[in-house]
Amino acid sequence: MKIAVAGTGYVGLVAGVSFAEMGHQVTCVDIDEKKVKKMKSGISPIYEEGLQELMQKNYSEGRVDYTTDYRSAYKDADAVFVGVGTPEQPDGSADLTYIAEVARQVAESVETDCLVVIKSTVPVGTNDKLEQFILDNLAHDVHIEVASNPEFLSQGTAVHDTFHGKRVVIGTESQWAEQRLLEIYEPFKLPMVSVNRRSAEMIKYAANDFLALKISYMNDIANLCEHVGADIQDVAEGMSYDDRIGSKFLNAGIGYGGSCFPKDTKALDYLAEQNGYELKTVKAAIDVNKNQKTSLYRKASERLVTFSGMKVAVLGLTFKPGTDDFREAPSLDNIPLLLSKGANIYAFDPVGAESFAKSYPEGPNDRGSITYVQDVRDALKDAEVCFIFTEWGEVKEIRPEEYLELMRTPIVFDGRNIYSLEEVDNTDVEYHSIGRRTIERSTKGRVSQQS
Repeated sequence: MKIAVAGTGYVGLVAGVSFAEMGHQVTCVDIDEKKVKKMKSGISPIYEEGLQELMQKNYSEGRVDYTTDYRSAYKDADAVFVGVGTPEQPDGSADLTYIAEVARQVAESVETDCLVVIKSTVPVGTNDKLEQFILDNLAHDVHIEVASNPEFLSQGTAVHDTFHGKRVVIGTESQWAEQRLLEIYEPFKLPMVSVNRRSAEMIKYAANDFLALKISYMNDIANLCEHVGADIQDVAEGMSYDDRIGSKFLNAGIGYGGSCFPKDTKALDYLAEQNGYELKTVKAAIDVNKNQKTSLYRKASERLVTFSGMKVAVLGLTFKPGTDDFREAPSLDNIPLLLSKGANIYAFDPVGAESFAKSYPEGPNDRGSITYVQDVRDALKDAEVCFIFTEWGEVKEIRPEEYLELMRTPIVFDGRNIYSLEEVDNTDVEYHSIGRRTIERSTKGRVSQQS
């Protein structure tokens, strides 16, 4: 089929290139001319494993193109997939400005029967409104419908998830729309879940918020473990054998981030309030996650006299490994706090530093300063304290003994529990983690253990 994709972020670009790989003729639309030129040259604007190679392959073979000319892209498309952003507004609701603009452009441009497919995450009922909006502004006498097709990709594995997903959810209101979507996805050979539009919209929120709840629950239990002397990793292992619980999303840490969980929990909470209902579980997840992100900073503040003038190693800036996205990452909560206290931060991230530096330029910031390094050991060299925010492979490769060798004072606050306590027990490293006992280092270098 001839497919147009509006938006070339994580959702739109991955979807467009994947459709091309499956044999469809795809045109990706973006308003940024520099970005389009970059994509035409074979360079991906986002870091996602395997994406750039697929872009280059399908562009050279003529199955995908990139343009700012939405009129030509939408004019005779069989389907227009919409993957633009729906950012969070101050009240927690989703901002539908970009998606409404695409809907208007589609209404003005299409000259043949067309299915508009919303992949963006939108509040329940939005697709009904978008269809009516398009029909109200339709410039040509054509048949047009709106369908919901929420994405369930994990950043860092988005390409793999597209081709090996657990299911594809489609929400339609007619057999015509359903059959067109089934035909588009047929080459993927994935399980299809076909429901009405509102159910599809809710599936997206319900799935993401359930995972956010699971993470927040484990973090809450981890915090209690620290008070009562239990080990959260032992607890998680014991839980994982229960098929009703499963083994995924049981790792305690310093909270979830990214473009989905924070935004989607707030959006669903807002939607519930607008409909006169209180989602107490989702509210709790939001509160727990907010508190969790700065838990290490609070521990460090209790342990240290000051951060002023100290060299502080920060390992990891993105919200998870495998992506350059740092939206809602713990680093965004902790680095401003450290800078405000006069810390001299040396930050390492293998792919996210360049983007992060746009928000926090290298050099003096607030009362402190920030320097970006390309080697994790350069961040640790002569540091007086270390924070681990992202479990990149390069960080996990550092052995506990190296903190002792490289740092001036080997005090490590690990927000991802990347080391077992047994690994650290035999070193002279002071080690603070999440939901486990602290290994303290005395002033004479003698290791003592406290619950």
